[in-house]
Amino acid sequence: MSQILGRIHSIETCGTVDGPGIRFVIFMQGCPMRCQYCHNPDSWDYDNGKLMSVEEILKQYDGVKEFCKGGITVTGGEPLVQIDFVIELFKRAQEMGIHTALDTSGVLFNLSGLEKIDELLEYTSLVMLDIKHIDDEKHKKLTGHSNKNILEFAKYLSGKNIPTWIRHVVVPEITYKEEYLVALGEFLAELKNIKALDVLPYHNMARGKYKELGINYSLDGIEPLTKEEAINARNIIIRAMKAKKKN
Repeated sequence: MSQILGRIHSIETCGTVDGPGIRFVIFMQGCPMRCQYCHNPDSWDYDNGKLMSVEEILKQYDGVKEFCKGGITVTGGEPLVQIDFVIELFKRAQEMGIHTALDTSGVLFNLSGLEKIDELLEYTSLVMLDIKHIDDEKHKKLTGHSNKNILEFAKYLSGKNIPTWIRHVVVPEITYKEEYLVALGEFLAELKNIKALDVLPYHNMARGKYKELGINYSLDGIEPLTKEEAINARNIIIRAMKAKKKN
């Protein structure tokens, strides 16, 4: 049986914003999405990145495990692009008693096949699902893709009672609008597996990287969301969730 290799964009040790605790974070290479605020546009290309085996990654983790006691998070790029590799990595990690977190947009749900998805979820301790925009047409404009697979994935995770964190980037003029935040809250109210809601303020720190790569930064001119605005956005979502559940 041939060894499965993964294309790895980068690895970060001692990550504090990619799941519970201090974590070992693996950024996978390759993503079909083209989110206008993406801070890793260099992870889009499927052919770049360093080829690594599961054994190489776990050996690297072993060297810092005393500092990364939260576990391993796989993010991207889009991890589902390399689902076979992530399955093998998470299977081995859980055999070693390591907490596993999958940070995904869910855009490849169904396209990856439910058999593969179910196998991956069997070895996944936590899913961190990024919902980019609740409005489908606006989602297409923001990312280049429909949100239908993503919302179906959210419902699928709820049906299987997979612990899930919802992550939502709030962008002035795009997602920072009450109607969209309320709609998101009402959708989330239908899910029974949400363990946390991360409302992330948009920042423009990646502009320089886009310039280096020769990619147009289409959100140039939009100011970062303030901390106060992020708190307000989260409060709107939470209120909508509670109101929907009461009804």
